[in-house]
Amino acid sequence: MDISPENPAPPLAPEPAENTGNAKGTTRIGDRIFLGLSRGSGVLLLAIMAAIAVFLTVRAASAISKDHGNFLTTFEWNANADQPVFGIAVLAFGTVVSSLIAMLIAVPVAIGIALFITHYAPRRLAAPLSYVIDLLAAVPSIVYGLWGALFLVPHLTGLYTWLDSYFGWTGVLAYHGGAARSLFTIGILLAIMILPIVTSVSREVFRQVPRMHEEAALALGATRWEVIRMSVLPFGRSGVISASMLGLGRALGETMAVATVLSPSFLISRSLLDPGGGTFAQNIASSFKESGDLGKDALIASGLVLFVLTLLVNGAARLIIARRKEYTA
Repeated sequence: MDISPENPAPPLAPEPAENTGNAKGTTRIGDRIFLGLSRGSGVLLLAIMAAIAVFLTVRAASAISKDHGNFLTTFEWNANADQPVFGIAVLAFGTVVSSLIAMLIAVPVAIGIALFITHYAPRRLAAPLSYVIDLLAAVPSIVYGLWGALFLVPHLTGLYTWLDSYFGWTGVLAYHGGAARSLFTIGILLAIMILPIVTSVSREVFRQVPRMHEEAALALGATRWEVIRMSVLPFGRSGVISASMLGLGRALGETMAVATVLSPSFLISRSLLDPGGGTFAQNIASSFKESGDLGKDALIASGLVLFVLTLLVNGAARLIIARRKEYTA
């Protein structure tokens, strides 16, 4: 072959790569172990969930079959009587209403704090503020309950009087006196408890917004609020929804703080400021020790309802996120 500057030699063919063991059927032992552990973890989680569901269902069916009232609509809980009567109407109402109040208060505040930390606060202030917010999540629930009973309840009388003066005509916010041990107080307490969860997740999501999106909006003359409205909030919507569902899950199942503050009764009052009401978790914590075998099965039945309610909330959150493809992971 004539090799000259006009006719250079053809490039040599690359040598075949050395077999690294990644071909089909030759997976490395570490990959096989990791695959088995990952698959086993997923199966174990499903097995645990199934075991919990089966246990709750069996015990709940045993209790409901002996109930002399309607389990879904009865306004009474007397599972230790000779003719047991118990129902979850008051418990379901109190659980849902107090959790919704907590969400209405906590989510806007949490989003505002997250936006302030990520887009407004100087670094010297943002770091310690983030630390303080995260520290709230480490406070035990019984401490929140003691604070709520000894400090929050006595100091809410003025707020209740003000609400009654301006919104008492609605009936929902009418105040008839007495200690502020109501579902509205529980909602405020739960809002404080779920605030660090919603804030932390929302803050991390807002930090992931592509910097180029924000700079492009600023280059087009957008104000800082317009940048947040057009770039930050749309990008972080799925994360905020997920954070809100995490907070809602804790609010639905909170036990000791609610049991310490709430004045339980099996009545549904028109006003949210009237003492009384109840939640699933609070009723289980308060009644479990003095309950007999049937009473414990009745409490397990109410726990099954809370279990299903939590699953429905998480399923609804996934449906909301999946409505648009750009929000799905």
